[in-house]
Amino acid sequence: MLQQKNVERMDLLKIRKETPGCHDKIFLDSAGSSLPPRSVLEKMDNYLHQEELLGGYETDSIRAKEINEFYLQTALLLNCKPVNIAFAYNATDAYARALSAIPFKQGDYILTTNDDYISNQIAFLSLQKRFGIKPVRANNLENGDIDLEHFEAQMRQYDPVLVAVTHIPTNSGLVQDVEAIGKICERYEAWYLVDACQSVGQMPVDVKKIGCDFLSATGRKFLRGPRGTGFLYVSDEVLEYKLEPLFIDMRGANWVNADEYEMLTDAKRFEMWEFPYAALVGLTEAIGHANRLGLSEIYSYNKPLVQNLREGLMAIGGVQVLDKGSVKSNIVTFHKSGMALDKLKAILKNEKIYFSISLRENARIDFDKKKADWAIRLSPHYFNTKEEIENALHAISEMKE
Repeated sequence: MLQQKNVERMDLLKIRKETPGCHDKIFLDSAGSSLPPRSVLEKMDNYLHQEELLGGYETDSIRAKEINEFYLQTALLLNCKPVNIAFAYNATDAYARALSAIPFKQGDYILTTNDDYISNQIAFLSLQKRFGIKPVRANNLENGDIDLEHFEAQMRQYDPVLVAVTHIPTNSGLVQDVEAIGKICERYEAWYLVDACQSVGQMPVDVKKIGCDFLSATGRKFLRGPRGTGFLYVSDEVLEYKLEPLFIDMRGANWVNADEYEMLTDAKRFEMWEFPYAALVGLTEAIGHANRLGLSEIYSYNKPLVQNLREGLMAIGGVQVLDKGSVKSNIVTFHKSGMALDKLKAILKNEKIYFSISLRENARIDFDKKKADWAIRLSPHYFNTKEEIENALHAISEMKE
């Protein structure tokens, strides 16, 4: 068993000192690509410098123990074993590898939600177009939550081979009830894939509690790791059932004779041989940083921070907060009535407030319901301060049409 993580106290001054990018701006875009701790860049620089002197092969040989630490830290993060973890180049890469392993037949169904990520929705439609796999979507309740009764009715009606759910949509503060969905999947024996790209790093994510077969995530968002990194959790059931990605390579299998290969017994069967090792050690440091702070501690700090932001926006005249759901995340989306997007962007940039934009074409079902073509997306994290939130709210309240 993995050792219990040693949780450090949330020392905001220390955290901000370790985050050089947070001092000259109000950075509210951790749902896009967050500010990494200095130690992440130091680890990467050190690794690249050694590659400069020794070459890539010799360096990864010397650093084998450090590279293996990725699996230990990620397993600690998700409450699983190192054998259940595979490195990926991003969340979509991890998701696609999992999707390619599902033993679909023509006419099979995928059950998903109206709030799944754009790339996942496109992947489902691609499967439909090429192989006749049919996606169906469960309804939402009036408050934005997934309708679990309708979800279960869909399970009975369609008997889907795969259930695929995005934990937190990229375009909304909604947190979907992935644990309740996991219990339904267990009753109906469907494979269960969770996109945790926006949840890992901002709140505890426990694969045992969720009950998923696959879980994909990225390094660059709330985990504060480098771009071009991600990972895939693969359950014991998947490994025992011998599911494998469609395009397995020499990292994931051994070529035992001219017409036969044997896949690895662990989740590394979902990896590719070529690795960006400097980025991997940076991701490992970012995950270790989160583990040392503790995801429960991070979540506890974030909760009132984002609540102040959301409630402050709701109190500003002309601002419409678009987030729905009984449980909301560190993503806050809003409109300001009568103000063009370009003007709003220019004002925020002038105030050195870093943000993202969610567009209708990236969330068609959700935004059509909200009758919105775009939204400003703010996503604070634990290196932000209460004063920064107040300053951002003041700047938004002062905006004139």
